[in-house]
Amino acid sequence: MRHPYLRLRTGIVVATALGALVAAPAASGAVTAAPPTAATATEPPSPSSSGDGVVELTPAVRQQVDEAVQRVMKQASIPGVTVGIWTPDKGEYVKSFGVADKNTGRAMNPGLYMRIGSETKTFTVTALLQLVDQGKVGLDDTIGKYIDGVPNGDKITLRQLAGMRSGLFNYSADEDFFKALTSDPQRPFTPQQLLAYSFKHPVLFPPGEKFYYCNTNLILLGLVVEQMSGQHLDDYIQDHVLDPAGLDHTLFPTGNEFPTPHSQGYTDQTATGAVEDSADWDPSWGWAAGAMISRLDDLRVWARTVATGVLPDGGRMISPATQRQRLITPPTPIPGAGYGLGIFDVQGWIGHNGSLPGYESLTIYLPSARATLVVLLNTDINYKNQEPSTLFGDAITTIVSPQHVFNLPAEPAAR
Repeated sequence: MRHPYLRLRTGIVVATALGALVAAPAASGAVTAAPPTAATATEPPSPSSSGDGVVELTPAVRQQVDEAVQRVMKQASIPGVTVGIWTPDKGEYVKSFGVADKNTGRAMNPGLYMRIGSETKTFTVTALLQLVDQGKVGLDDTIGKYIDGVPNGDKITLRQLAGMRSGLFNYSADEDFFKALTSDPQRPFTPQQLLAYSFKHPVLFPPGEKFYYCNTNLILLGLVVEQMSGQHLDDYIQDHVLDPAGLDHTLFPTGNEFPTPHSQGYTDQTATGAVEDSADWDPSWGWAAGAMISRLDDLRVWARTVATGVLPDGGRMISPATQRQRLITPPTPIPGAGYGLGIFDVQGWIGHNGSLPGYESLTIYLPSARATLVVLLNTDINYKNQEPSTLFGDAITTIVSPQHVFNLPAEPAAR
């Protein structure tokens, strides 16, 4: 049985069903007592720091990356993957491998739309932080101020929800939810239905006591954004996040719509355990925690935007003060990994991963080098209890940023 927690998963990365962080058992352990630290990406580094920590992408290094990606694909039976690496002064690398459709043999390519799972959390939390900047909500407000019926709602703050320290049960770890999803993957779910799967369970610990990756937290924050903005979450994110950042190939679907061209997705998170194509599954069960779709070129832009709070045109997505709050990343039970407000810091790489049935993604930014890494693949099937996206992240960063190796585990989305 797949473990039910992260998709820092990845959902952190610590992100992605939506899962994405992982080291599942540890995810429910106490956070260490080390003081919170702020990541260093609130402003772009000066040109003098460019390249710090990243090797030059010479032909020999590109060949090493090719070989590492192909090795992981073979080991983990990955149908298709696209990798993008960008630096300001060390070169760039964009390449696809394998197939987007196992039936037709259609090749994977960088222009395909992909489901991004828990990377959605970075967009939802960005929307929340914009409302903080507008004075409409406060990070230390309790969720009970906005949503009735939340267990411990008079104690859990918005900050604790965004930081995965609420103590609420993760609805996607509920057995009844998993049965409902896998018995009819095209069925729609409402946010209220998702919360009901969580709220039937007792709280796991007092708010703030531990780190526990939980998709329930983001459903609640999505509802806060809707209530305080007066817009549906998908509309708010389109108008206030995607459009200002110029992300023309990123969307928040309201059903199972999937723009073309897209890759098929292959998962064993099914009713029978057999591998199925999940491309037309309805991602509404992930909603604010994992429903979004994007492409490589947009995620390249988003990696830097979410890590710095700065738009491509130099304007602000989030104020410097609020961005600093976002990037306070207290440690998690996973060594070298901290989680802030809907974002992680793993060995200096800032961003998120995503995983939901059939797809995984990784979008991270290294401030010291102003370097970006994006990985998109069309399966979430584990290899020896390891997330495929982390296998790629580890293998690639071992080559291109040996002092900053991305080694975060992630966990199955729907579980």
